[in-house]
Amino acid sequence: MKHIRNSVAALVALLAAASAPAQEPTPAPAPAAAHASPAPITLATFARLPFVRLAALSPEGDRMAGLFGIHGRQVIAVAPLFGEQGPRIFALPEGLEVQEIRWVNTDNVIVNVSALRPVENDRWYLSRVIAINLTSGKATPLLWDLGGQNAGDVLWIPSDGSSEILLAGQSSIYLGTDFWPAVYRVNVETGRSTQIVPPRQTIMDWSADDRGNVRTGLGYVDNRRTFRLLYREGGSGSFRTIDRADARKGEALMRPFLFLPGTNHALVVHDDKDGRSGIYEIDLMTQEDVRTVYTVSEGDAEVDYPLLSGDRATLLGVATTRADGQIHWIDPALAELQANFAKAVPDKKVRITSFSRDRNRMLVVIDDADMPGQLYYYDRAEGVLHRIAAFNEDVGSRRLAPVRMVRYMARDGLAIEGVLTLPKDATPNGLPFIVMPHGGPWAQDTLEYDYWAQFLAHLGYAVLQPNFRGSTGYGTAFLRKGEGQMGLAMQDDVTDGVRWAIKEGIADPKRICIVGASYGGYAAMWGIVKDPDLYRCAISIAGVANLRREVNDFGGTMMGGKFQDDWSRMTPDFAAVSPYNFVESIKVPLLLIHGKKDVTVDVGQSAAMFARMQKAGKTVEYVPLPMADHYFTREADRTTLLTAMAAFLDEHNPAGGAKGTE
Repeated sequence: MKHIRNSVAALVALLAAASAPAQEPTPAPAPAAAHASPAPITLATFARLPFVRLAALSPEGDRMAGLFGIHGRQVIAVAPLFGEQGPRIFALPEGLEVQEIRWVNTDNVIVNVSALRPVENDRWYLSRVIAINLTSGKATPLLWDLGGQNAGDVLWIPSDGSSEILLAGQSSIYLGTDFWPAVYRVNVETGRSTQIVPPRQTIMDWSADDRGNVRTGLGYVDNRRTFRLLYREGGSGSFRTIDRADARKGEALMRPFLFLPGTNHALVVHDDKDGRSGIYEIDLMTQEDVRTVYTVSEGDAEVDYPLLSGDRATLLGVATTRADGQIHWIDPALAELQANFAKAVPDKKVRITSFSRDRNRMLVVIDDADMPGQLYYYDRAEGVLHRIAAFNEDVGSRRLAPVRMVRYMARDGLAIEGVLTLPKDATPNGLPFIVMPHGGPWAQDTLEYDYWAQFLAHLGYAVLQPNFRGSTGYGTAFLRKGEGQMGLAMQDDVTDGVRWAIKEGIADPKRICIVGASYGGYAAMWGIVKDPDLYRCAISIAGVANLRREVNDFGGTMMGGKFQDDWSRMTPDFAAVSPYNFVESIKVPLLLIHGKKDVTVDVGQSAAMFARMQKAGKTVEYVPLPMADHYFTREADRTTLLTAMAAFLDEHNPAGGAKGTE
């Protein structure tokens, strides 16, 4: 078998900082050897973009597409894994965010993109698809001539190597028949399309089976908050309503993700009568469970998403919200392979992330919460792991600050789980401390590499990331405990995590700061309002200061009313828990950091909070980043972000000085 060599080495060489070429094949399970002279761990190490994101293996398993970090920016590239040919690099227009990269066939890749654009004196989120032909290098917009908001819903990709996919898209932004999406058969090479399912009043989402037959339509009426599910048995004939739900009553439809051939059965994700999350086969005509395919047994974890074969005809595995992020493989061959990987590399996480069409070739990630990890190529016929590259070549296979899950009790007796990162080689006693609530708030921190937490630990801080009530990943009951508790019990859960760390002796009670981004930025600002004597400082990154303004910004989505309901359930009074209205209560310095290209939280949130703090005579710093987006996908912006954080913390909550080397 040929080595994985020059093509990937050429791609790595394009990175802003020099990286090592892919190494010669090494028998599993031994990871690639570390650099002879490891690079020092500095701020630049943590700011570095990952080698690749959204990596996808080609149908034949000989090329890899993804978002690669090149010269400090993320670009789409396709890298041959064998031979002498170099990578193909494709730049996207400014302001487009890549959501997904998928192979259609040997010569064509499609890219889902989104953007926030002005529409009718408002800002709306738009979605589209771009097809890239690897032979010609031509990028073809698909359904971009439609005048609607969304035309980026990929329903089906053929498995026979042909070039026609199914896409759903809206033709108008104005309410009427054309407002609702139709389904089109689209040639990814020419861009030519044919409508195969016309738009239908209130139907906002369509789905297809593995043969490309449109089988279901999801209907929604926003002013009533009601859903309905349309279904037809095959690829033709009429649709009929088989299920209804009222969102105001907390009802939900069972939405099929895989249709079983020759039957009216499908697989769905839902909770059983005991509240356990699982995957079930149901009869679509009766809505009754036929059999249990899989249920989550690990505590309060739930199904995150199913993993399907490339032709979407077979359920291969289930991703759950377990803290370790491991996949439960239902396919016996993959389950056996995963078990062998786990035995071969017992001290790290080994994850299969992408397959060739026949599932014999795959991309494998070996990482852990204390290391960015490395990307490997594996061929079952050979049985050898080939190292492609480290996600961060300056770190390589070295372990950084240790990370573990902890559990503590909130003041009302609710068990809260969190991620604790401690400075490497430090005694966990009386450490300068940072609590870092996650964004969302419908999100979850797990045992994954977090470059912010690792950077702060490198500076000498212990970092706690609490999964406060209302976080996802712990079941419906835990999620709903956040309703009505934004700024109240949700914030108390964060505070109680700090109190726990103090009681355990981990945190120095006189050296505590709160840091967060997005919703976490809100929690950082609200923390110094609600508990002004607990913290020495706070950092809000892309944070929400004025809740009333933020929760009414839904980017023109068709479900804006429902989302408004979801937010309204979180608090009965937005103004009463908005930091913007309570700057007089703030006693400690606040740092605000926000990207001007942020399409998730408007930069005006931080600008307004800065102005209000200045007017009140409070200590505040503001770092607006002209080119930064919500996720800091440019290396220069990451560098500015970390530099500002380090300087602010060193001034207001010093940890004894940042380390320049490991």
